[in-house]
Amino acid sequence: MTSAPKTPSPLLQSLRGLCHLIALIVITWWALVEWSFPWPALLAGAGFLLLVILLWALFLSPRPVLRTDRFGTALVELLLIAGAVGAMLGLGVHWALAVLFGVVAAVLGYVAAPRR
Repeated sequence: MTSAPKTPSPLLQSLRGLCHLIALIVITWWALVEWSFPWPALLAGAGFLLLVILLWALFLSPRPVLRTDRFGTALVELLLIAGAVGAMLGLGVHWALAVLFGVVAAVLGYVAAPRR
């Protein structure tokens, strides 16, 4: 007898979504301030914003377009988190805060990932 996959609590899913949103904002902000204004920064900011939204919609959304196994989803999520941690370090955030965000986001991604 097989049981239905257990869904994580709504609170954990919300916190995971908040970590994804923070990663999106940090990566976009880094792309805006890293290049000189106006055109290179605006193009880089818009490009990174679209890239992160596309990766999230394809693999990490509640109803992803491309369904992969749990390891593929975890890989994409870890790449998103690593990009956010790198962007935080590029923005001058203290390394301990960036590492703390990365660890919390990775643990939430593991615990609150939907079981398929």
